Amino acid sequence: MIRKSFKMYLNEGMTEEYEKRHNLLWPEMKDMISRHGGHNYSIFLDEETNVLYGYIEIEDEAKWAESADTPINRKWWDYMADIMKTNPDNSPVSVGLKPVFHLD
Repeated sequence: MIRKSFKMYLNEGMTEEYEKRHNLLWPEMKDMISRHGGHNYSIFLDEETNVLYGYIEIEDEAKWAESADTPINRKWWDYMADIMKTNPDNSPVSVGLKPVFHLD
């Protein structure tokens, strides 16, 4: 498994809405994540800065990269664009984080 972590940016005052939407995550989105080799996915929020920190374990970088171009993922990006900092294609602005320590 490949461990990946990243940060994204939540708009001010959108914490409850972000949590609500993820608590109702579409079954098709869950299935797409799994089909593209994503496991053990967590997102954490720093409430002082509105920075979201994501962690996911993936099977393969290329397979995971393909998930970005699926119709369901594009639909999810469009759905979330009003509450997050996004790129012109509505993908969330996401910055990869450098791993510095791990302990099993």
